[in-house]
Amino acid sequence: MEGELSWVTSKSGNRIAVRTAGTNGPPVVLLHGWAQTGRCWPQELAMGCRCLAVDLRGHGDSEDAGEYADSAAWAADLAAVLDTLDEPAVLVGWSYGGLAITDYIRHFGTGGVRGLLLTGAITEIGKDRPGGRIGAVMRAAIPDALSTDPATAVPALARFVAGLTVRPVRGALHQALLGASLDVDPHVRAALFARTVDSREVLAGIDVPAVLVHGAQDAVVAPSTTEYAASLIPGAQTHIWPDVGHLPFLERAQEFHTILARLLAL
Repeated sequence: MEGELSWVTSKSGNRIAVRTAGTNGPPVVLLHGWAQTGRCWPQELAMGCRCLAVDLRGHGDSEDAGEYADSAAWAADLAAVLDTLDEPAVLVGWSYGGLAITDYIRHFGTGGVRGLLLTGAITEIGKDRPGGRIGAVMRAAIPDALSTDPATAVPALARFVAGLTVRPVRGALHQALLGASLDVDPHVRAALFARTVDSREVLAGIDVPAVLVHGAQDAVVAPSTTEYAASLIPGAQTHIWPDVGHLPFLERAQEFHTILARLLAL
């Protein structure tokens, strides 16, 4: 998603990049996945709302904060974005973005949150954490995709990007997603995995409307992660879409936008 670029300063001192697009409607904060940027979101999501597409710390135009293990630091980044708004926002988390959302709720609750839309998202991370199970494409990418050697990292990341969807990503979109991944420093790509987070109590305490979307053929984040989160979040609505991989918001763009619009209307 393209939009007006600005920065907010997290309480931990690092600057977080935000692209704002759309009307003066209800605010929607978009949080991307591992080794991507806020540019991954389709522009159509900004129809009827005001979208703030965030670059996670160490990604895109956001600063490399040097701290990636501390849940409180991730929470502070999102808090700095929400503090710029004059009303609660719907938070949309894709893949690792879902973990950033649980980090925020763990430390700040849901006072600044209107609703949640998690898509192909993890909500936990670490060995044997059910909210963070990965699929075959992600397993195949590690550890080569974390290498500092381009000869090793580039082919691994290219295969990873090709495996994001059921039909392989090609052309300009493939190059844009691959370029975003390569632009993230290898030590940041690795540091995002060096965490252990249990979010069972956080998920069980969510008290705002929540919708969870996952592709049945997601080979990056296992669909069971969404089933696990939905079993804990009170009143969560779940959509598991057949013939869809790790990019539901691109593979089923119209249906995804409809779900977001319905959530905004609650």
